[in-house]
Amino acid sequence: MEKPTERASTPDAACDTRTSPTLPPTASSAPTPLGPQVLSAPPGPPAPGDPLTELPPLDAGGPGGAGLWNRNFRYFFVARTVALFGDGMIPVALTAGLLGAGRPASSVGFALAAWMGPLAVFVLFGGVLADRFTPRRMMIIADALRLGGASVLAVAFATGNPPLWAVYALSSVAGVGAALFQPGVASTVPRVSTDVQRANAVLRVSEALMTMAGPAFAGALVGIASAGAVYAANAATFAVSGICLFLMRLAPAPHDDAVRGTFVAELADGWREFRARSWLWGVIAVWTVYGFAVLGPMLPLTAVLVTEGHGSGAYGMLMAVSGAGSVVGGLLALRLRPSHPLAAGAVALPLVAVNLMVLALGMPLPVLAAGQLLAGGAAAFWLVMWSTTVQTHVPPEALNRLHAYDVAGSLLMVAAGRALAGPVAEAVGAPELLVAAAVVNMGVVGVLLVARPIRGLRRKGLA
Repeated sequence: MEKPTERASTPDAACDTRTSPTLPPTASSAPTPLGPQVLSAPPGPPAPGDPLTELPPLDAGGPGGAGLWNRNFRYFFVARTVALFGDGMIPVALTAGLLGAGRPASSVGFALAAWMGPLAVFVLFGGVLADRFTPRRMMIIADALRLGGASVLAVAFATGNPPLWAVYALSSVAGVGAALFQPGVASTVPRVSTDVQRANAVLRVSEALMTMAGPAFAGALVGIASAGAVYAANAATFAVSGICLFLMRLAPAPHDDAVRGTFVAELADGWREFRARSWLWGVIAVWTVYGFAVLGPMLPLTAVLVTEGHGSGAYGMLMAVSGAGSVVGGLLALRLRPSHPLAAGAVALPLVAVNLMVLALGMPLPVLAAGQLLAGGAAAFWLVMWSTTVQTHVPPEALNRLHAYDVAGSLLMVAAGRALAGPVAEAVGAPELLVAAAVVNMGVVGVLLVARPIRGLRRKGLA
C-alpha cells in the first residue's frame, strides 16, 4: 500500500456527482491495487513520429475530459474489461486443450504455474520499465506480446497436439506479458479520471462480471468448437485492449522524461519509497500473512469441500454467487466515501471469516451461498478502498514500482498458501484449517484497526 504525499496527488472528488468509478485490476486480480494522481502536461509538442508518445487530452475538464466516462476512461475501461474477459478463458482453454489431447491432469497445473511464475518474478521489472518508458507504452507492448503467444497456441491446439514444452513456454510468455502490463494499471487510473474511487469501483464491478463471464463463454466455446477457438478469442481480446490503449490520449507526466538511474538503482529506489510509507508497508506486511493463511487455502478448500459434498455444479454456482457479491461490493464502494478508507475496508473483512466458518461447519448450500456473497462483497469493497488510497497518496513517479512490490508479494504468498493447503488439510483436516484461517482473518482485521498509521489515514482531500 502507499504512503501519503502532497506532491502531485489528485484528491478524490468527494463532491463530484457525475457517474461511475473504476477499480484496480488484479490481477488481477491479484489482490493488489494502487492509485491516482493528476498530471499536468509540460509545454511543448510530443515527439514527432512516435505513435506511442503520450498525447495531450482531446477534451477539457480533467484527465481526458470532464466526468468519469470521459474519452480516455472509456477506452481504458473497454481495454481492461475485454482483457479480463480473456484472462478468464485461459484456465478453461488449458484444461480442455491438454486433457482433450490425453495429457495428464498434472500438466494443467504445470501450465498454470508457467503463467503465474513469470508474472510474480518479472512484475518488479515491469514497474521499473513502466517508469522508464511510460505505463501506456508498456501496456501496449504487453498486449502485443500476449496477442502473439495466444495466437500461436490457438493455431497449435486447432491443428494438432502441441508438445507440452511449447504450451509451457507460451504460457510463460503470457505471464511475462501480464508482468509488463500490471504495474501500469495503477498509475493509469488517476490519469484517466479525477474521481479515483468511483473509477476503481466501476473497474471492480467489471472485473467481477468478467470473472464470471470469461469461463462461462470459454466453456460454451469449447463445447461448440475447440480449445484452439478459445485461444483465438483470447488473442482477440488482447488485440482490442491494445487498440483501445493506443487510442488513449494522455497528457505527459512531469516525470516521464526525468533522468533515470540504472535499472538496479531504480529498483532500490522503489524499495526506499516503499519503506518510507509506514501505512503502505504495514498493510502489505499484514496482507502477506492474510494471503498465505486465508486467501491461499480458501479457494482450493472451498472447491474440494463443496464439490465432494454437493457436486461440481454447486461449486460453479457458488463461484457465480461470489462474483455477484463482488459486484455488490463494487457498487457499494460507488456510493460510500468514508473519511478513513482503510479502516472502513478493514471493518468489512470479518464477513470473509463468516464464509470460512460456514464452510468449516458444513452448512447447507443456501447458507454457503450467503457466505460466498458476503465474502465477495467484503473483498471487493476492501480492494476499492485500498486501490484508491494507494493511487491518491503515492506520488506518480513512485506508483508503478510500489504497485509492482504489492503485486509480487501478494502473488507469491497466495500461491504458497494454495500449494500448502492440500497437504496441511490432509494432516489436520480441512474444517480445522478453515477455522484457523477464520481466526487469522480476525487477527488481521484487529491489526489493521489497531495500527494508527493504517487506521488513521484519511481520504485524500480531507484535512
